[in-house]
Amino acid sequence: METIVWVIHVLTAVVLIGLVLMQHGKGADMGAAFGTGSAGSVFGSSGSANFLSRSTAVAAAIFFITSLSLTYIYSHSAPQQGVMDKVEPAATQPAPAAPVADPADLSKSGSKSGEIPK
Repeated sequence: METIVWVIHVLTAVVLIGLVLMQHGKGADMGAAFGTGSAGSVFGSSGSANFLSRSTAVAAAIFFITSLSLTYIYSHSAPQQGVMDKVEPAATQPAPAAPVADPADLSKSGSKSGEIPK
């Protein structure tokens, strides 16, 4: 069921993008009135606006319905494991102990670190 909704959702999105790109803006009607542009297109001078507007509205409604359906499907499905839930904890090993230097050895090396009060 989820796969079918995804396929419809993606196809509707592609159709919606195509329909929006096929429509012409408000300024294109003014150019067609003065003889520039193609006023007599495939759908006629005013038929394309009604057909494309209604088709866009139908495609948008289908897109919203599939969006809400996918949201409902994912919110009511079994809890999914996240990426961090799948990681197994590593075996904890103690960190290696740092070697402790004798303060007498430090004073011989010319270092002043032996003079730091503890």
